[in-house]
Amino acid sequence: MSDTFGVGIHVTETDLQFVVHVPSEIDSGWTDPDKFQRLVERVVWERLDQQTVLREISSTTPTGETVTLGTVTLDPDGTVVDESLRAPSTES
Repeated sequence: MSDTFGVGIHVTETDLQFVVHVPSEIDSGWTDPDKFQRLVERVVWERLDQQTVLREISSTTPTGETVTLGTVTLDPDGTVVDESLRAPSTES
């Protein structure tokens, strides 16, 4: 059974934090939260240019805000079933 994780970047006064939104009903195959969060992060940065995304967010997003990058759907074995990721728009 696959699970869909929302992903975003939260802006604080001192840094940018990678955020993984975990569904309330999650497959029991996910036994290590750190492992699947690292997997989600790896999948995101394989599909989006990390430097460009973080530069754009840091220059345009106010402190306290979270920029949503989309979702990643994974099986507990790490297979990417689907993704809907987008870099933040640089257009005004």
